[in-house]
Amino acid sequence: MSETSSTSTEARPAVQPAEPTEPVAPGAVRSSSYGWFAARFAVIGVWALLVVVFCLLRPDTFMTTGTFKTILGGSSQTTLVFLTAALLCTILVGEFVDMSIASNFGLSATLVTVLNVNHGWNVWLAALIGLVAATAVGAINGWLVVRVNVNTIVVTLGMGTLLLGIALWLANLMPVSGLPASFEKIATQPILGLPIGFFYGLLLMIGFAYLLHVTPLGRNMRFVGENREVSRLAGVQVTRIRMGAFTIGGFIAGLGGVLAVAQTGGFDPNSSQAYLLPIFAATFLGTAVLQPGRFNPLGTLIAVFFLATGVLGLQLLGATSWVSNVFYGGVLVVAVTISTVLHQRSR
Repeated sequence: MSETSSTSTEARPAVQPAEPTEPVAPGAVRSSSYGWFAARFAVIGVWALLVVVFCLLRPDTFMTTGTFKTILGGSSQTTLVFLTAALLCTILVGEFVDMSIASNFGLSATLVTVLNVNHGWNVWLAALIGLVAATAVGAINGWLVVRVNVNTIVVTLGMGTLLLGIALWLANLMPVSGLPASFEKIATQPILGLPIGFFYGLLLMIGFAYLLHVTPLGRNMRFVGENREVSRLAGVQVTRIRMGAFTIGGFIAGLGGVLAVAQTGGFDPNSSQAYLLPIFAATFLGTAVLQPGRFNPLGTLIAVFFLATGVLGLQLLGATSWVSNVFYGGVLVVAVTISTVLHQRSR
């Protein structure tokens, strides 16, 4: 018996030899590195190429300081940065379609102008009312979706239509303007040649990125967006996070409305709907920048300026106002396709 055990032990080495591995070809490594780089920075490369092309085709109009100030610090871009940040709040927790953001922004902007210009309220109090109203709308959306379990599209589409009607009623179907010049400075004060509104948006997106990558709250938001049931079993406060995302999203949309009227001195309630398509186009295009297949604030910020460059450049080449719809719509289709492909590959 002992001889058999001894023979068996000797026949089996204590450490199994490692299986031979095939050497990795240098070309494969270079191809992998190229794919990693292209997936993260291709949109930035296309953006740079657009700038070069427009500079060559329209050097007298595109290659000016005013053009680049318009791209980076224009009121539309500042507004779009805040609205995409508001959309990101809900998208990151798994609520992909919030159709009420543009109308919520419009309600806030309309309240500021109507209360101050038409009813003589103090402009700062009017701004506070606008912020409170937009935040309350976000909280109501969250309650209906999270607590009552109503479909997100139905709630936000209906709420968006309702808010647009209220804004038009408040403004009597007319644009309202005439805000005090002192109030306008909170968004138009120049810093380093750009309006301060640009830096508000920059700080917002950088802070958002820090929240997502460094803090437990940000990690829990992504966790909830990936799988709510697993998050709940892991002890994450799923309901609270989802409700908070809708509420904070409403607040950011309202803040965007306050800054928008400060930059322009007035507001037309009908103009809010023009932002709906660009919001989704920029947000989904952002998934092809820096973090492939994932919604991320810095990628979205770059996408906003990419879209602004394309639309302005085409308009300087002679395209009429319809080009923005074509450009935003085309980019949205391409961006969603890229996001889907990258997400499937990551899985």
